[in-house]
Amino acid sequence: MKTINSGVRVSKSSAISEALGSMDEINSFLGICKVKSAEEKLKLGEKNISDIVHNIQQTLFIIQAELAGSDKRVDEGKVLEMESIIGEIEKILPPITTFFISGGTELGAIFDVARTIARRAERRVVQVNREEVQKVDPVTLKYLNRLSSILYALARLTNHLSGIKEEPPSYK
Repeated sequence: MKTINSGVRVSKSSAISEALGSMDEINSFLGICKVKSAEEKLKLGEKNISDIVHNIQQTLFIIQAELAGSDKRVDEGKVLEMESIIGEIEKILPPITTFFISGGTELGAIFDVARTIARRAERRVVQVNREEVQKVDPVTLKYLNRLSSILYALARLTNHLSGIKEEPPSYK
């Protein structure tokens, strides 16, 4: 058993504990993305990619606080900011017409792993929303839905900035 911010004791195997653990996992993994982005000095226009990742981490802490029973909530502006960044990246990259094999660059592969962790975290939070007494703010759910999209875009961008051509699967 553990106690969350609301004072409620929950099982460590409960949906809320699973969601909090998954959120912690993605936030921690994004630390690797941030450090590697800073080392490589990668930018999107005038923005450092490491700063973009840092801002995502800050927002994930708000979501973790919400899940733990705090009155903190993600502002719709965070979703719009994320969508704007995705739009900026999409203007640089060719349109997606197929799946791509992960691993063009080390950082691209790391962002791809982060994307899969983010999708799992989103599923865990959706499960909390469906099964638990506690409801998750719709803006939070929207943010988590877009999180995997921005991480996919960042993976593609880091490969592009390194001159790596995306490779589709051969299906052979």
